[in-house]
Amino acid sequence: MKKLTVRDMADIAIVAAIYVVLTITPPINVLSFGAYQFRISEMLNFLAFYNPKYIIGVTIGCMIANLFSSFGLIDVFVGGGSTLVFLSLGVWLFAKYSKDYLFNGLIRKDHFFFSILFSISMITIAAELHILTEAPFFFTWFSTGIGEFASLIVGAILIGKLGQRIDLTK
Repeated sequence: MKKLTVRDMADIAIVAAIYVVLTITPPINVLSFGAYQFRISEMLNFLAFYNPKYIIGVTIGCMIANLFSSFGLIDVFVGGGSTLVFLSLGVWLFAKYSKDYLFNGLIRKDHFFFSILFSISMITIAAELHILTEAPFFFTWFSTGIGEFASLIVGAILIGKLGQRIDLTK
């Protein structure tokens, strides 16, 4: 990654702030935590496919938002760490598919593959909830994964369409 400019840092801060607002603002905050999650803010993950600096913004936003969860610092490190690792991995793994589309141009192939990977990565959140609350592991993995996948598919379509009209690479 190149050296960050003041503009880059401002963009990162804006993305982090939007992530936090979309996660903790009532009434949508009810869906943002626990075994049944549908985080609207997760849609911002796809900004990282246009510019890797947004990995930082989404990760910081996730960490700040997770401070408001029932588990505080544990959730900051588990959720934030998972976001950093799997978002970085997804951007790197699926970069070669960025020009390919699925479903008659509805969704980019890299976004679709990432949605699957990131949904599977909810194993980390399921493990956290299992250890901390004794929530049933496989059910929690399934429920968080399905919520994540739904959020990401909607985000992939929206951010993909936005990226066709606005240069998100800057």
